[in-house]
Amino acid sequence: MARQAVVLGTFLLSLLLYIDRVCISVAEGPISEDLRFDKDQMSLVMSAFALGYALFQVPGGLMADRLGPRRMLAAIVVVWSAFTALTGAVSRLGSMLVARFLFGAGEAGAYPGVARAFYSWLPVAERGLAQGLNFSGSRLGAAIALPGMAWLIDAVGWRASFWILGGIGVVWAVAWYALFRDTPEGHPGVSERERAFIRERRGEPLASAESRTSLSAARVLSSGNMWLLMGQYFASNVIFFFCLTWFFPYLKSKYGLESGATAWYASLPFLAGMVGHWVAGALVDLIYRKGAWRASRQVPAIIGFTLAALGVVMSMRATGIVPAISWFSLAIFGADMTISPSWSVCIDIGREHSGAISGTMNMAGNIGSFVSPLLFTGLASLTGTEDSFFVVAAALNVLAIVGWLFIRPDRLLR
Repeated sequence: MARQAVVLGTFLLSLLLYIDRVCISVAEGPISEDLRFDKDQMSLVMSAFALGYALFQVPGGLMADRLGPRRMLAAIVVVWSAFTALTGAVSRLGSMLVARFLFGAGEAGAYPGVARAFYSWLPVAERGLAQGLNFSGSRLGAAIALPGMAWLIDAVGWRASFWILGGIGVVWAVAWYALFRDTPEGHPGVSERERAFIRERRGEPLASAESRTSLSAARVLSSGNMWLLMGQYFASNVIFFFCLTWFFPYLKSKYGLESGATAWYASLPFLAGMVGHWVAGALVDLIYRKGAWRASRQVPAIIGFTLAALGVVMSMRATGIVPAISWFSLAIFGADMTISPSWSVCIDIGREHSGAISGTMNMAGNIGSFVSPLLFTGLASLTGTEDSFFVVAAALNVLAIVGWLFIRPDRLLR
């Protein structure tokens, strides 16, 4: 069916997005050696991406709402692929920071664009699992990238590795533009039966360009729901972005591992996160079908943040690589259980403004991503121990649990 093909396309997008994103972590050693960057400078490089990604979330979401996800997603994948390739051409800190910032800005509209596509293409009862499957592609991409990029960098060098990834992105963009349409009604390959099925279960009729209402920034920022969503997503991103950036070097240094062994260990939390997305997505839809709309979003998220807080604390206390990885994998499993309900609520309350609403939440989350690498190195310098970062991350997860008790998916933003 056509809507399953849409989910597959976004899964592949998510896979590519995180392969491109996580490669900087694996390349940290060769880049630092080649360009003579110290740890603080590499933290700035990693955070530059997150800053660009955070600042362009809302513009990306607005573009998806106004231009449609077909044109918008194809365009931004070309843009971020170009800056992925340009990362391999830099020779100084300044140009590296610019390239990574613009790479982040290019990636910013990806998930808001997917949210807008899901609103048009998927019945409400299918959106939880679809979000889980979509985001699981990111975790699979990260898991593949760690050993895969370690091998590729050894084979062709870090610069050529970024050039190759840039070329792959352009291929996806061309295929998406050729095969996708913004609505099932506008796709010649969708049967009338499937169109009717989607229309009847989408939640409300799609607004035409002429009848679509506007949504002011003041209305969004006056919503308690919106602030709660932003706060809990900030907490989720702090620990996950550490996994994307300093986790690989942290494991390698703390346990005295070679790059190859480190890559395999560091890939395990991402695989756990992939399963967490599947579990949460299925749970969201299962509870929703039983008639508990609010609980279908709250229960998976609260379970997820509870597991994340527990896993972070126990990983910090572990004394060997196997228990440390096991507990940290539980933390990422839990953190990723919170993603599907978060994005489902954005579609619930945003509807035709799903791109802008999800972009606003993702902006706040990725301020957490921007803070994460700086927090890790900064707290270690301030306190003399890397454990302080894990304590702060666990505390943020506990605060997120409290926030989810008050989030209401039935309060539409109009």
